[in-house]
Amino acid sequence: MKTPPPSSLQPRNPLHGLTLAAIVEALVAHYGWPGLAQRIPVRCFTHDPSVDSSLKFLRRTPWARAKVENLYVEMTRATA
Repeated sequence: MKTPPPSSLQPRNPLHGLTLAAIVEALVAHYGWPGLAQRIPVRCFTHDPSVDSSLKFLRRTPWARAKVENLYVEMTRATA
């Protein structure tokens, strides 16, 4: 049985193929750390923020990761 190409497996998922690191970096580039902390007030964005510390927190905290992913989807829809 032939497997379909990866792009056709989830054609409507805007997060497909993106890493969490890429999502966080794109949000920081767009909003900056203060803007990101204002939209999602979690300590990893407000106190001594870094991509590494944010990734550690987001990988352990499903509700925060969902907020970050939703903000990324909103950002990409607004800029598209």
